[in-house]
Amino acid sequence: MTSTNQQQLFEKSQQLIPGGVNSPVRAFRSVGGTPVFFKKGLGSRLWDVDGKEYIDYINSWGPMILGHAHPQVTKAVQEVVANSLSFGAPTGLELEIAELINKLVPSMEQVRLVSSGTEATMSAIRVARGFTGRNKLVKFEGCYHGHSDALLVKAGSGLLTFGKNNEQGVPSSAGVPAEVAAHTLTLEYNNTEQLKALFENMGDEIACVIIEPVVGNMNLVVPHMEFLQTLRELCTKHGAVLIFDEVMTGFRVHLGGAQALYDIKPDLTTLGKVIGGGLPVGAFGGRKDIMQCLAPIGAVYQAGTLSGNPVAVTAGLATLKLIQAPGFHAKLTAQTKKLVDGLVAAAKEAGVVFNAQSVGGMFGLYFCEKCPTSFAEVMQSNKEHFNKFFHFMLDEGIYLAPSAFEAGFVSAAHTDEDIAQTIEVAKRAFASLAVR
Repeated sequence: MTSTNQQQLFEKSQQLIPGGVNSPVRAFRSVGGTPVFFKKGLGSRLWDVDGKEYIDYINSWGPMILGHAHPQVTKAVQEVVANSLSFGAPTGLELEIAELINKLVPSMEQVRLVSSGTEATMSAIRVARGFTGRNKLVKFEGCYHGHSDALLVKAGSGLLTFGKNNEQGVPSSAGVPAEVAAHTLTLEYNNTEQLKALFENMGDEIACVIIEPVVGNMNLVVPHMEFLQTLRELCTKHGAVLIFDEVMTGFRVHLGGAQALYDIKPDLTTLGKVIGGGLPVGAFGGRKDIMQCLAPIGAVYQAGTLSGNPVAVTAGLATLKLIQAPGFHAKLTAQTKKLVDGLVAAAKEAGVVFNAQSVGGMFGLYFCEKCPTSFAEVMQSNKEHFNKFFHFMLDEGIYLAPSAFEAGFVSAAHTDEDIAQTIEVAKRAFASLAVR
């Protein structure tokens, strides 16, 4: 139930900010209703401006892997803030986090810091094109790689939420020239035969292939191993640069990302979210010979005034150090699986068509007969049931992603009690759907 205060805040925000939000999915357009305005987070919990408490399964869309306001992270940030918020010049902190990223992520030989995941993917693609001298970019239906022009073709997440399902090579957003989108080729996720056919026809024209190795932007979609292995083989054979977009999956599905989990090494990797500990940070990197194409030593230009910001890097460093604790990811994975198994059992008990799955600390919820493996299957999910489920859970203090096309996230701060409480609420939510 939306309070008068929340409603007033949203009405005011719409006068000041387009749609009242600074990122479209936050507007609740997909699920209906008024977005929640928050003021505090601690551990697994959030509090809104009215003081209502929620168990948080968004975790700022992934970065809060330790939970909100972790004392060691906040202490580190408080200490570094006293030295200045920014220098626009090299710092020792940049070296420290670069060394750590290169150590933990299998594909990383050199890395460059940027300020967002979008900036990371945009830059990685530019480097790949500069390295190969080719123009063609391959992506997959439902995968979202940020809002740079070339990538807004059959993109996931917010664009799916708002019904933008365009044809091959046609922009999914206004303001993107058709000439730019024409260089983007979009394939079906997990379709190995289609992938083979494309490379057979134009493999030597492809600069790079970018993929979410575990998709989190059309809900959670898990890759087929044959699909990923074939992708690696074809890129190697034809000299195309394979880019893993691990902005979401990096350090969340495994300490070394999805590439470590599945033992497939891309040529370039993009990172974000967890590496900033909740502050805006991105990174891209990989093979040294490719990264050497970057200015000031190469011909591919990329720059950012606030790249390597000391405050953001400090939050990321503190987070990356803590998640290396023995058993950290094993416990996170187990807690996430406990949640999805409990939800599936609750739905089955109520007789509601529902499925769920998880990879590491990410999970997906689907109101359909089986867990989807492609964009087309995702679109078969019962969106009306999801919306009703979402609002029931929200009213009961469970904060899930306000879209049927977004993955959810569990943090290390989520306790057995949190998960048990969530499942109890879900039982009532499923029961309400069953009687409709």
